[in-house]
Order: sequence, then structure tokens, then C-alpha cells
Amino acid sequence: MEVKVLNISGKETGAKVQLPESVFGISPVDHAIYLDVKQYLANQRQGTHKSKQRNEIAGSTRKLYKQKGTGGARAGSIKSPLFNGGGRVFGPQPRDYSFKLNKKLKVLARKSALSYKAQDSNVVVLEDFSFDSIKTKNYLNLVSALNLAGEKTLLVLPSQNNNIYLSSRNIQKAKVITADQLNTYDVLNCSKLLLTADSLKTLEEAFAK
Repeated sequence: MEVKVLNISGKETGAKVQLPESVFGISPVDHAIYLDVKQYLANQRQGTHKSKQRNEIAGSTRKLYKQKGTGGARAGSIKSPLFNGGGRVFGPQPRDYSFKLNKKLKVLARKSALSYKAQDSNVVVLEDFSFDSIKTKNYLNLVSALNLAGEKTLLVLPSQNNNIYLSSRNIQKAKVITADQLNTYDVLNCSKLLLTADSLKTLEEAFAK
């Protein structure tokens, strides 16, 4: 698929690039995407949730009243889960939610997500650029020039560029990552995928391995 290269003013530069078929033109595999997104979201969980069981509650363990003859249910101590302030039965405990996926499956998932974006014509290629200073206005002007104001955008850079990254950080629907940080969730979560000419080459080389 051939895509026109735009500048930061949103105008055509006259150059065109070919989106590699091996990355942007495969038949997407939905189950691979599902597993990769599931792993990504699982890895975001801290897993620090915790509730106290009855042996961790501060309180007396004396028997509240005699076993028989009260007409009420038997009660061992005030720490019973049946009482307000008692321990919780089978409550959440700290755990690790992460799980393993094969590298080939993760690569397949990312190629599938990129192919979906290409099929829907949601890939925009920009010429390589940088900002002279860190200003939110710079990035807003870029998004506005591309007629993407108000849309979720994901800009993929070939390497870290603080001027661009920090200029975008205060914009709610804009995200900037480097090519080595590309993940399936972010690709699917954006309306438009913005690539620079160099980041496109970096992705092609990374997925060719």
C-alpha cells in the first residue's frame, strides 16, 4: 500500500512511501490480538489488593455468649465474618496478574493491529520532524493541521525526542511513543496512527527479524 508523506503543516511533500506488506498487509488474527491486549492490561494491574481474614483482625477472641440456650446462632468471637467489622471470607490477596506469551505470537498480534489500521486507511506518514522548544501549542498545531483535533492519535517516533514527547504530554487524546515501545493495545486504541518516515523503517526492520 502506497501512502503520501505529509509535513507538519498537513500538506503533501510530493514523496510517497510503501507500507511493507509483511507488516501492514497480513491477514489479521483476532485471537492473537485478544491475547496480547489481555496480557498488556494484566501487566498494568498492581495486584496489591488485600482484605483481612479473621486471624488478622484486632479484637478479642473470647466467646460472646454461652453456646446453648440463648435462642440465637452459635458465635465464637467478635472477629467472625458474620459480624460487622469481622474478617472477610476468601477476600482478595496480593497476586501477580502477568502471564507469558510467546514472542512470535506478540509479533503476529502487532502486525495484525497495524494491518487493521492500514485496511481502514488510518495510517498517516509524516516527514521526520522535531520541535525547537517544548510547547503544548506546537503539538496542538500539528494535530490541527492534520485535521485530527479531538481524535485519539498515536505518534510513533524512531527514537526518544523530549521536545515532541513533552509537548504532547498535556493533551488528553494524544500519545507519543518510540518504535520499540509499540504495542497492540495502543495501536487499536487510537483513531489515527501517525508514523514518521524513519519510524516506519525502524518498524520494518524490527518485524523482519
